[in-house]
Amino acid sequence: MSTETISVLMDIHEKFSSLPATFREKVCEECNWSMPTFYRKMRGRDKPSLTDKSRIIPALSNAEKEKIIDIMKEVYTSAWDYMEKYRKA
Repeated sequence: MSTETISVLMDIHEKFSSLPATFREKVCEECNWSMPTFYRKMRGRDKPSLTDKSRIIPALSNAEKEKIIDIMKEVYTSAWDYMEKYRKA
């Protein structure tokens, strides 16, 4: 590992580039999903019921939606807190 410091721009870019993978990994872990399940659920859409056309079958449960939003907040807040070190420098 080099003793040189990386630029602020590079550090921020690397942090933002890693966010999608970090988010996906946390969702898979918290929801007990495999990666294929994550992508299948991501592509999923609400569908009308076959028996009752006025009823919609959601692609994600309310609990899944809430958990995913909580994870997004956690990942975003963690990245924001990490970047705050540059304000204090």
